[in-house]
Amino acid sequence: MTASRRRFSQEFKDELCQEVIATSKSIKEVATSYGVGPETLRNWLNKYRDAHSGAETELTVSERARLKELERENSELKAETAFLKKANGLLREGAATVSKYEYIDSCKNDPDQTNPVYKMCEWLAVSTSGFYHWLSRPTSATASRRAALTARVQHFFTASDETYGYRRIHADLADEHTECSPELVRQIMRDEGLVACQPRPFRVTTEADAHAAAGMPDLLERDFTAERPGMKFVGDITYIHTWAGFVYLATVIDCYSKKVVGWSIADHMRTELVEDALKNAYATTFIEPQAIFHSDRGSVYTSADYRKLVTSLGMRSSMGRTGICWDNAMAESFFAALKNERVYRTVYATKKQARRDVISYIEGFYNARRRHSALDYRCPNDVHYSYTQSVTAA
Repeated sequence: MTASRRRFSQEFKDELCQEVIATSKSIKEVATSYGVGPETLRNWLNKYRDAHSGAETELTVSERARLKELERENSELKAETAFLKKANGLLREGAATVSKYEYIDSCKNDPDQTNPVYKMCEWLAVSTSGFYHWLSRPTSATASRRAALTARVQHFFTASDETYGYRRIHADLADEHTECSPELVRQIMRDEGLVACQPRPFRVTTEADAHAAAGMPDLLERDFTAERPGMKFVGDITYIHTWAGFVYLATVIDCYSKKVVGWSIADHMRTELVEDALKNAYATTFIEPQAIFHSDRGSVYTSADYRKLVTSLGMRSSMGRTGICWDNAMAESFFAALKNERVYRTVYATKKQARRDVISYIEGFYNARRRHSALDYRCPNDVHYSYTQSVTAA
């Protein structure tokens, strides 16, 4: 039994004949694209012309050539439009020639890009020979150094949990004896899109007790400097939100080194919270006789129990004015750093998780590694213990 021959509808035959007549494609091209024999299509075309003599006019050789040229130009224009649209999204207006070369090189190595190099150079108005010359040149010493410096900047930015600006990163680089200007670090960070987290507005946490603090002096008067550790301390309270409710943090900070020398975390804001923070400071750092402890006029700091504790430790109480955050600016500055660099960027499911993370920030990052602008970009621990060591050596 012979195999059945393929059958085609008249509509299909007419469609293929019209494609040959109306385009610049040859009979063989059209036949191959549809899986039909060229001779078969040629027979269909002869019958079509006989049936539609006068209705269809076959293109001349010159017309076919012109049509083919127009199709090629149209294809190139589409490719150019797509290429420039993507380039405009990646290259700034007036971009340097080298930047254009780098973009062309990235497209050349992209398997999805089929545009020839000479066309991409033409579309970006750069020299093709210049591109190949640039491609064959060895990396300059300046470019190599900048690439290495960029890697170090990215390293320190990541190590700071994306909290450092260019000044602190420059201090890190200087500490490892990498020579560069702060402005160069700033430029690299801008080029790499490295943006440090931004602070949020200040909020008052403690409730003032004006009556109890009526006779309490301000012994600091916004002078948060000290000649040595153990002379002046500041303290305050802040709250941290978790899914399980609030936890509260009380701190004690040494004005000389900016080190958090005492802290306490609890799920209440009673007097015991600030008492525990001060007791921890007394247990872990030296406190001079008649040292100053400065706070705001919150009710926990004006309570009789807390004032009694301060006196028993041989310290003097000092308080800023009600509602004036600048009078306790050092303590507020620490909380701003804590919230901005860690708390506001973290969701705490439990109070235990919040406690662990805050302790990690204080002891693992802020005291040990965070560079402080008021300390000439040194870390609080380094400043605190270097003074102790120098006194011991003397």
